[in-house]
Amino acid sequence: MEITAILNILLIAFIFSLMYISIANRLLTFIKILAFQGMILFGLALIELQDIHPVNLAFILLETIVFKTIAVPIFLNYVIKRNNITREAEPYLPNFISLIIITIIIASTFLLSNAISDHYLKKIYFVVVLSALFSGLYIIVTRRKIITHVIGYLVIDNGVFILSFVIGDDIPMLVNLGILLDIFVSVLLLGIFVNKIVDVLKDVDVNRLRNLKD
Repeated sequence: MEITAILNILLIAFIFSLMYISIANRLLTFIKILAFQGMILFGLALIELQDIHPVNLAFILLETIVFKTIAVPIFLNYVIKRNNITREAEPYLPNFISLIIITIIIASTFLLSNAISDHYLKKIYFVVVLSALFSGLYIIVTRRKIITHVIGYLVIDNGVFILSFVIGDDIPMLVNLGILLDIFVSVLLLGIFVNKIVDVLKDVDVNRLRNLKD
């Protein structure tokens, strides 16, 4: 019962991080939230995946604490400083509206999970996964800067990572390796893209991309 309570607290904390990121104004806050989510994923993996192979568990724990919690936030912070990107997130919608929308998304996923009758479905995981997916998409759609699109993608990836906990012991090592490589390549390429695009535009507002011509 205590372990279940701890898992629920971690998952609820993840949901609150999605609500907080919807009202964040500064890019540094976005990065800190990503690091916080990485710590939550580490705790979830440590508790939920104790029965899997030790090598696989060690890889997952390293992936969460080293890559998601430390490496990615440091890299994103470097990209921001390297390109002198303004620290404001510059959303299209007011923060209050964003908070309402994210809250509606979370509430909708909760109602949807209650409507599904499946004893094998871990409903709280289902709620967190869908909330992360739709919240990440919302961040991508409603933020001007390319760097915030990267952050939205990483929020989605965290949701997919939590989805892997649903199948528990059946998580193959190759899938986790593929997830790690996919994140690394995506962030690296997008970081290089930001480095290059800023030399041309002197800005990383996605609205400026519409002015690019062949």
